[in-house]
Order: sequence, then structure tokens, then C-alpha cells
Amino acid sequence: MKRLALAGLALPLLLTLGACGESSESNVPTSVVTAVPPPAGQQWIDVAAETPEGGFRIGNPDAPLKLVEYASHTCPHCADFAAESHEGIEEYVSTGAVSFELRNQVHDPLDMTMALLARCGDPATFQPLASQFWANQPQIMQSVQNDPQALQQAMQAPPAQQFQQIAEATGLIDFVAARGVSREQATQCLARTDLAQQIAERSQTQSEELDVQGTPTFFLNGNKLDVGSWEQLDPILRQKGAPSA
Repeated sequence: MKRLALAGLALPLLLTLGACGESSESNVPTSVVTAVPPPAGQQWIDVAAETPEGGFRIGNPDAPLKLVEYASHTCPHCADFAAESHEGIEEYVSTGAVSFELRNQVHDPLDMTMALLARCGDPATFQPLASQFWANQPQIMQSVQNDPQALQQAMQAPPAQQFQQIAEATGLIDFVAARGVSREQATQCLARTDLAQQIAERSQTQSEELDVQGTPTFFLNGNKLDVGSWEQLDPILRQKGAPSA
């Protein structure tokens, strides 16, 4: 994670597995938290926004407990966490006492391709689409293993075409089309080299400033947690007073 400019993303895809890891130790002050009613006619789980840090948050923006995850779309540990935490995260967020924000730590060109595609809708669609990438990660990675030469050729394409060709080579265009993102919309998103550069720069800068050494890495109210799984994180949220729905 020394450099995450676009040029630095042209690393072998298999190196992404080595970038997945666990977090460093920190303490979060204990507090008592009560549920917060959502706005009339809404549920907190459906309230979403892009944050100034470039992440995507669901839940009460003023929640007393603010959970942030740095994640990679190609990291298997992140896929495991997404599967294990889905119901629990929704339960906590629905109380209005906990918000949950996803931020990208980009590991490779395929990861960046999915980061761009996840941004093809409004803020409310980012986390659901990210969850779909993780839920189908074995199939996506198998497509890479089936035709590694196609991916290598795509990575050598001109910048404005590179991510579209990666998406074509790995079947991601059809994948997102089946989930509400049209081919035209996906193509436009994947041509956003300015956005890709911004994502890469934020990933690098925030990783260095916050000492995010791998994924998933979690922060609660700005404090880094020494956890890497839902089994470890859930008791901390309960200890800090997160109420059940």
C-alpha cells in the first residue's frame, strides 16, 4: 500500500489476497445509547449519503455510534464479514443509534472496477451492490481464473477503456445489469478516470493517515478497533450500548 495512484493499480490480481488483514488495537469510551426514531415515513436503514471522505453511510447521520469499515471488493475476509454481519448491521442501524459507513481501500484493478460500478446509482444503492459483489465473489474470481489473459489484456488498455474492458472480461457488465445498472450507465461510470483517480488517492491517503494496513479495518467513533470479524465486533457494539431493534 505504498502507492495507490492509478499506475500503481496495475499489480497482479493475486496480490490482493495478501492485502487483506486485521486491525490494530484501540479503546472506545463506553456510553449508554438509546434508540432514535427515524424521520416520519422513513426507516433508518434506507437513509444513505456519500460522506466527505468518499465513503457511503447508511443510517442516522447523527447516530451516537458511528461505525466505519475500510474494505476491498476483492478481499475474501471482507466477503466473510459482509455475509456474517448483514442482519446484525441492519438491526443496529434500524435503531438510529448506529450508522455504518463503507470506504474503499483499493487493492487491484478489478477492485477499482467494482468500486466504480458500485457508484453507478445513488448513495442508497452503493452498499447493496457492494454486498452483491461480496456474496458472489467466488464466481467473480473464478471468471478471472478461467481467462487470466483477457484480464491482463484489459489492464493494458488505454485508461479511458481499461475498467470497461476489465468489466467485460470478468462478466461484471452483465452482473450489474441484472441488478439494475444498465450497460450504458455502467460504461459511463467505468470511463470516469477522474473518479478512479480520486478513489485511488483517497484510498492511499486515508490508509496512510489512519494506519489502515489491510481489510477489513474498523473504526468506531474515530477509534480504530482490534477486530477483523463480526464475531469480534458485535460484542464491542453491545458493550458500547448499541440497542437491539
